[in-house]
Amino acid sequence: MQTVQAVASNEEFPSEFIRSENEQPRFTTFKGQPPQIPVIDFGVSEKLVQSVFDASSEWGFFQIVNHGIPSEVLGNLQRVGKQFFELPQEEKEVYAKDPKSKSVEGYGTKLQKEVEGKKGWVDHLFNKIWPSSAIDYKFWPKNPPDYREATEEYAKYLHEVVNKLLRSISLGLGLEAEDLKKGVGGEELVYNLKINFYPPCPRPDLALGVPAHSDMSALTILVPNEVQGLQVFQHGNWYDVSYIPNALVIHIGDQIEILSNGKCKSVVHRTTVNKDKTRMSWPVFMEPPPHFEVGPHFKLVSDGNPPKFKTKKFSDYVYCKLNKIPQ
Repeated sequence: MQTVQAVASNEEFPSEFIRSENEQPRFTTFKGQPPQIPVIDFGVSEKLVQSVFDASSEWGFFQIVNHGIPSEVLGNLQRVGKQFFELPQEEKEVYAKDPKSKSVEGYGTKLQKEVEGKKGWVDHLFNKIWPSSAIDYKFWPKNPPDYREATEEYAKYLHEVVNKLLRSISLGLGLEAEDLKKGVGGEELVYNLKINFYPPCPRPDLALGVPAHSDMSALTILVPNEVQGLQVFQHGNWYDVSYIPNALVIHIGDQIEILSNGKCKSVVHRTTVNKDKTRMSWPVFMEPPPHFEVGPHFKLVSDGNPPKFKTKKFSDYVYCKLNKIPQ
């Protein structure tokens, strides 16, 4: 397997990582004072619904503090992920994804159809971590030995955060508290963990970790390491996101934009890389099960406000998105 981690140790910078000028961070990153990206205190209940809904509809992106996940749980999640990527290459490749499978699970580097043959400066590991029926432990590293324990502990704490976010957005849309969760799969909602590994890059001005995209998920909840690199697109500009220690970074995904009939915004974002430091991130994508159909919620559709999106199975949506087929 040709990984970015291996390429990073070469002296020559391969041309397939050089983005076109209209993508290169040196030309496209906003240089002035960026606007204030929403930060929401998850422990304050009286304004929570309005704050979450406003951020979901205006930005599609925000950070939450006082979310209830202990810092040691976040720290253990980060530690075991970092230790996995420090393993010898042959040990990591034991968990390589099956090229014949439609599943994204496992260790690898390529994720979707590459535009103009350009590659992202990132390797990754995907593990489904919830529900138990979706988990395939053959893709979970046995080294470090507490990888499973640390990951399952984080998944346990995530449930309340996910439910609180979905309830808040649902009420903000004028729906019943549980309508949005039911609309994206209910108790079958799949938690898909991706560990992104961005090694130091000799030309961070020319490359991107992950190019501009929105997430296919309903929600994405991300834990970063201390190395900055996430950018969001808003008002025609690419803005750097400044992380807050121990905060969770929340992305509204495509399925909530669809379900809300466009009232909530699926955030377009990308990642830059660092010349001297390894950047890592731990997004969990909350996804409907493959067979589940998602479309605009019937309570948000009327003669005066017709559906803006097609209703389709999540698996069909994923196939079209990964293969750059219009939805």
